[in-house]
Amino acid sequence: MSANDDQADVERVLAGDISAFEAIVRRWQGPLINLAYRFCRDRGRAEEMAQEAFLRAYRGLAQWRKDAAFSTWLFALAANLYRSELRRIPARTVPLEGIAEPADARASDGGLEDHDRDLAVRRAVAVLPAKYREALILFYFHEMDVTAAARTLGVPEGTVKARLSRGREILRGKLPQLLAVPRLKEA
Repeated sequence: MSANDDQADVERVLAGDISAFEAIVRRWQGPLINLAYRFCRDRGRAEEMAQEAFLRAYRGLAQWRKDAAFSTWLFALAANLYRSELRRIPARTVPLEGIAEPADARASDGGLEDHDRDLAVRRAVAVLPAKYREALILFYFHEMDVTAAARTLGVPEGTVKARLSRGREILRGKLPQLLAVPRLKEA
């Protein structure tokens, strides 16, 4: 994905070639659906939310000031929409303590399989308070740096750093009990 491709496609759309927006959608559809899914944990709803984000992006394309990457502008627009949508119709959540242990909790060495550990971490992140969840999702799952995450969330970089720190602290407190593998009693 190239910033130059985004810039060229935006300029073509603004010049009247609306078909150029299709390239933008193809390029960013997967990442926007993934971001939406991390907000709502429902594939169908994530696709609808991403579609609405693209519609808003198309309508507001002239508002992109080019002082940041197009992707940063698009993700900020999408994240704001997703947050608003979840305030309007909240996602169903499960308390952190209510997350079930992964199906195959024991590897041959007695620990969790990497996949199961990743799944437990993702589930734990999904039920964090929104401000911590959003920062962690953008930073770790979408691999944004602090600056891009701050722009996307519309908060100062220091706020993102604080939310990342607090989110990690909460996870450190909760994950050991979620990842604990019960030991078999000696006979």
